[in-house]
Amino acid sequence: MATIGLDSLYYSKITESASGDETYGTPVKLAKAIEAEVSIELNEAILYADDGTDTVIKEFKSGTITLGINEIGPQAARDLTGAAVDANGVIVSAGEDEPTPVAIGFRAKTAKGKYRYFWLYRVLFGIPGTSLKTKGDSIEFQTPSIEGTISRRNKLDAQNKHPWKAEVTDGEEGVSPNVISNWFQSVYEPDYTTADATLASLTLGAVSLSPSFSPDITGYTAATENATNTITAVATSNNAAVAITVNGNSIASGQSATWATGINTVVITVTNGNAAKTYTVTVTKGE
Repeated sequence: MATIGLDSLYYSKITESASGDETYGTPVKLAKAIEAEVSIELNEAILYADDGTDTVIKEFKSGTITLGINEIGPQAARDLTGAAVDANGVIVSAGEDEPTPVAIGFRAKTAKGKYRYFWLYRVLFGIPGTSLKTKGDSIEFQTPSIEGTISRRNKLDAQNKHPWKAEVTDGEEGVSPNVISNWFQSVYEPDYTTADATLASLTLGAVSLSPSFSPDITGYTAATENATNTITAVATSNNAAVAITVNGNSIASGQSATWATGINTVVITVTNGNAAKTYTVTVTKGE
């Protein structure tokens, strides 16, 4: 996917357990991003059989990320490279400095106007490069760059794998808006649970449903003499969206439905990523 912009560059400090499993700290803005270049190295194995290629296996080995940024502040220098900041606020780099790995997050704008979001789960940076040049007849900006080695994380995910990268594009099918809005609030943790698209509760005011509501039952009937009743539908998952129609007209949960005399059809659709579930209530209003 072609990209035309880069921003929102964050890093998250890593704390390791005795077994090496990572715990990620709250993401911190690193700097204003100018450019990012990621290159990947793969392990490859080829099995030959009957004078031809039978099986080819390619898996992630390591990678390199080079970041062009506007500046590296004292805190970021300390967290990323192991440099010290003395009592006078001076950044001091020493031969004994030992950088610690961090997670790196950023987003890139696509040619279609959407954003593609990234987290690299484990990056070990070296000493930032500095380019200096005397002032000439024209203005030339000299900006720092920093290069890091990307590796897979030690902590296993729910599929017993070691992820090295997470990425998602805003607006793609199955992508929850909450995932996008919270992307830089914490380092994204892979979620392989089946999305829940059930209702936790469904009420039509004081009208009784038949049968009584259960998340697994999708068809109901009800009878009322009221002109209106308030429909309240609450999804089980906070990531799910609820849509309600009454005789084909949309209303929001918590709003009143106006009944026509005779048969009325209420349809409640719950969507959560790729999962969806539809509940139907047939409401009969008396004369």
